[in-house]
Amino acid sequence: MVDIDPSLKVDIFKAKNLNPLENLGLEIQRAIDNPIHSKNLREIIKSKSEINNVCIVVSDATRPVPSYLILESLIPKLNEYGIDNEKITILIATGLHRKSQEEELDRILGPKIKNKIKHVDHCAKDENSLKYLGKTKENIPIWINKLYCESDLKILTGYVEPHFFFGFSGGAKSIVPGIAGVNTILENHSARNIASPHARFGIFKKNPLAENSREIVELVGVDFTVNVCINSNHEIIKVAAGSLEQVHDELINFQLKNVFKKITQPYDVVICGNGGYPLDLNLYQAVKSMAIGELAVKEGGTIISVNECIDGIGVGQDDFKKLLFSGLEPSKLYQKIINGEIKVPDQWEIQILARILMKAEIIVVSSLKPEDLGNIGLKHANSVEEALHEASLKHGNDMRVLVLPNGPLILPKLDD
Repeated sequence: MVDIDPSLKVDIFKAKNLNPLENLGLEIQRAIDNPIHSKNLREIIKSKSEINNVCIVVSDATRPVPSYLILESLIPKLNEYGIDNEKITILIATGLHRKSQEEELDRILGPKIKNKIKHVDHCAKDENSLKYLGKTKENIPIWINKLYCESDLKILTGYVEPHFFFGFSGGAKSIVPGIAGVNTILENHSARNIASPHARFGIFKKNPLAENSREIVELVGVDFTVNVCINSNHEIIKVAAGSLEQVHDELINFQLKNVFKKITQPYDVVICGNGGYPLDLNLYQAVKSMAIGELAVKEGGTIISVNECIDGIGVGQDDFKKLLFSGLEPSKLYQKIINGEIKVPDQWEIQILARILMKAEIIVVSSLKPEDLGNIGLKHANSVEEALHEASLKHGNDMRVLVLPNGPLILPKLDD
């Protein structure tokens, strides 16, 4: 609970109360049996001359999608159509994130699947586990997980919600960056692409990262997709299956109708978070919530980022940490990234953080200590109340405050 002074001018935007699907297993099976712009799974399997290896891609532990519920409906369908469990491998799309921990595997796969189906973490830096497939029109080298590339049946799962530079998660993002090699990810997540005005929450058309990913997916191939949307309790509220592009577009349209809320003017203070675990796992992930605050805060305003960060800065995010402690002013750090003087994994997170710091101050409320926040401008507070007091010293007691408690499930959009 947060005790906010009732005299303050406060608006609270909460995500729509979208109920979870009833008879979820049945709904997922129904979506699989009635795919969008695609043959159904039975027909796809029949059309293959031989199936010795099936690869199912799932999201990693930094994503709140209940993948195990999808798998518990999908795998019996594969069994029904003649695919034995021994032929199935679940590939966890870690991108450049760390490997999955044992307790995280329990959450991702569930007890019914974890001990029954082979599962592996993607490793973007292990060249032996990757396959080179040429270059894109933009000259991006295409390195994709070899296990996926060489599978006879390729299935993607995931969830669709607004993403702070990809426009939306899900769809092709499961492959790039999900199961792509480090060089592919770095080139697609280049400073130039991240700086594009189209690389923002909810923007998919002309988004260079999304366009590059879709181009690569067309080359790599996907046989079938199962994507979902979730509510603030991480429950599935909509499911679609079939063709990757059409499934993704349908769920994007669903999100566009339900997620964005217009505002007429920016706020002095925006209190925001990622909507809880696992998106508030570490400071690296917390930058996403700061980008939510960026959407509504005025120039020179204050963003109060509330994320637990139980995993600290982020295990395995060494380059992010180095840049966080670089001692550079945000504008200088941003310029060095744009100019190509800094080109390392995770630079995009710092690039976006620096961009936000150039617009507004950021006060972090988390389990982190002040000394954990680096030296490029992030401030620390022990509580939201303390952070609000600090903000009032800057903006006055008549400051306008916006509270966004549900992460990317409710996003402010400034009315043009």
